[in-house]
Amino acid sequence: MANKKGGYIRRISGPVVEAVVEGARLYDVVKVGESRLTGEIIKIVGNTSVIQVYEDTSGLIPGEPVETTGEPLSVELGPGILKSIYDGIQRPLKRIEEASKGVFIKRGIQVSPLDRTVKWEFKPKVKKGDKVKVGDILGTVQETELIEHRVLSTYEGRIKEISAGTFTIDEEIGSIEFEGKTKPLMLYHKWFVRKSRPCIEKFPPIIPLVTGQRVIDTFFPIAKGGTACIPGPFGSGKTVTQQALAKFSDTQIVVYIGCGERGNEMTEVLKEFPHLIDPKSGKPLMERTVLIANTSNMPVAAREASIYTGVTLAEYYRDMGYDVALMADSTSRWAEAMREIGGRLEEMPGEEGYPAYLARRLAEFYERAGRVRTLGSDERYGSITIIGAVSPPGGDISEPVSQNTLRVTKVFLALDAPLAYRRHFPAINWLKSYSLYNDTLEEYLVENVSSDFPGLVKSAMALLQKEAELQEVVQLVGPDALPEREQAILLVTKMLREDYLQQNAFSDVDARSGLKKQYVMLKSILKFHERVKGALDLGIQLKRISGLPCIVRIGRMKEIPETKMDEFDKLHKDIDDEFEELIKTR
Repeated sequence: MANKKGGYIRRISGPVVEAVVEGARLYDVVKVGESRLTGEIIKIVGNTSVIQVYEDTSGLIPGEPVETTGEPLSVELGPGILKSIYDGIQRPLKRIEEASKGVFIKRGIQVSPLDRTVKWEFKPKVKKGDKVKVGDILGTVQETELIEHRVLSTYEGRIKEISAGTFTIDEEIGSIEFEGKTKPLMLYHKWFVRKSRPCIEKFPPIIPLVTGQRVIDTFFPIAKGGTACIPGPFGSGKTVTQQALAKFSDTQIVVYIGCGERGNEMTEVLKEFPHLIDPKSGKPLMERTVLIANTSNMPVAAREASIYTGVTLAEYYRDMGYDVALMADSTSRWAEAMREIGGRLEEMPGEEGYPAYLARRLAEFYERAGRVRTLGSDERYGSITIIGAVSPPGGDISEPVSQNTLRVTKVFLALDAPLAYRRHFPAINWLKSYSLYNDTLEEYLVENVSSDFPGLVKSAMALLQKEAELQEVVQLVGPDALPEREQAILLVTKMLREDYLQQNAFSDVDARSGLKKQYVMLKSILKFHERVKGALDLGIQLKRISGLPCIVRIGRMKEIPETKMDEFDKLHKDIDDEFEELIKTR
């Protein structure tokens, strides 16, 4: 147990408290004042420690006691994390409510992150006398119906004892001989949140994260272990897009961080998530989700810590061999918290008042993403994909948080308020967005979907770019003044926009599309385009082409379930047959 040492408060400035603390160390957690508020030492000048307090400091007075725990800000990693709703420093909100005996949280309340009363059935994977390395799986616990929790060794040594049975997280499941000493083994351990968990090797991003959203997977793909940012103005759909990615992407664990968002928006997330059904298993999505809720009216210092808490929990499940998606909503509020604390620390401000280390902090956070080979004797692979929302004031992405985020992330999904107002969802602007993973993921698409998929994507994007040029002309002279070949491009791009890029979140079939369905849908539209060009070359009028029945069927193809892919073959045949008939009767 760490030696606890005391001190007293000298000065208070909002969440920043200066105190004389005996035996203080940088980043140690301290208990501040008579209410024992949780804080963290972030700066030491002589014998004065500067503490950021994670709770409301109103009512504190100089001279009140300060006690250091001698330990850094850590999270508890063990069974019971999933299905939980935590605040920014891993305090479970449900149990805080019970301890407070009401919905208003009392200051200084102490609740353990993991429930000490729940008994978990532990099934060992090792036996007495086995040698284990750090990261080896000691055994498993069925944490939820969907997720098997793998208990990892934090020591390298020889197993002295290991037992099967039901245990609370405080009970010993065995012991290990480590550096000549016997150490107890438990179902949980602690980890310093600002320190990334180690791995053996980090791999290049060559496997796509299939999100089920066609505009993303086709044109702006995200890789497993990759990074993406979603900047957008108020009302453009950042939170909705992240919720869709959490629900439909092919990851096994979801960590959702509500960092400084409005209380009513976060309440909506907290109410909706427990009722969302996982489309892959039919079980509640919360069975594989952990939520970290830190609203804009909560103490600003805890907002700064919430990002680190979330990514550490994600790394823990990555080390078990799971693919994890981390949603941070939004990093702008996190940066604003750093700006406020930096101001109270009287640090030299950088651009727009943000601290000079803003870019470094953002880079450090996004660098914790990646697909890795985890520690341990067995070959185990896991990934963390970080998708961060950015809320630039007035939607202006030239501000520092957006620009520094774009420097370190590889996918930029530009949300567009006008598209959202037109009820086009996902409201991602296909002309402003980009992905730097297109080339690295091409080989996977060729091998696992079709050799001509990348070519179709390039052709479709070229048509959408051509449409943008033509729209400028159309606004001046009207569509009828264009040559028929260019009018045909507008017809096809309307199909791409309305029948391909737009998805209906309320449709069980259209809410998510797999890669193979995306390929055949895109192929259908581009096949139609090729036949249109051929028909125009033969002198057939566009008016006759635009009346073909296959156009209606193309518009309805998004409702074809993936279990009936043979219907696309019939659609392709119908397109050919209708054009052949048109050519015969010209």
